[in-house]
Amino acid sequence: MAMLFDRHSRLVYSVALRALGDTGQAEDVMQEIFFQLWKAPGSFVHGRSSLAAWLAVVARNRAVDLLRRRKPSDPVEDVVLTSSTNLASEVECAGMMDKVRVVLRDLPTEQQHMLELAFFEGLTHSEIATQTGDPLGTVKTRIRSALMTLRKAVQA
Repeated sequence: MAMLFDRHSRLVYSVALRALGDTGQAEDVMQEIFFQLWKAPGSFVHGRSSLAAWLAVVARNRAVDLLRRRKPSDPVEDVVLTSSTNLASEVECAGMMDKVRVVLRDLPTEQQHMLELAFFEGLTHSEIATQTGDPLGTVKTRIRSALMTLRKAVQA
């Protein structure tokens, strides 16, 4: 649950904050949503959409419900949610990142290690070969294989 909260809390909070304009109420909405997910994980149907998209919709709906209770005289349709970012793009990006994390986790250990050295530590292929003691060709092959696996998963 902590991992889900760390990964998705910013999205839920930002959706609620945009709708409500109040940090305290946005935090309350975020807490309610994650508590609901904790108590009833079956409320999220895995095959329908990504968890990030579902959380964004639930956050928006909760915020709108709170607005209705707070200002019953103002029609909810008149509430304008301005955003400098594209929420659909954020949700799509979060879903893509979830997919990449799963694929990375499923890669062979050697490929994971090579990608970490190349992309997170910024080492060149030659530096990786020197550090690991593997031949340069092996380093290049492992990195290429891992990237091809990631590309197939992202394109699927």
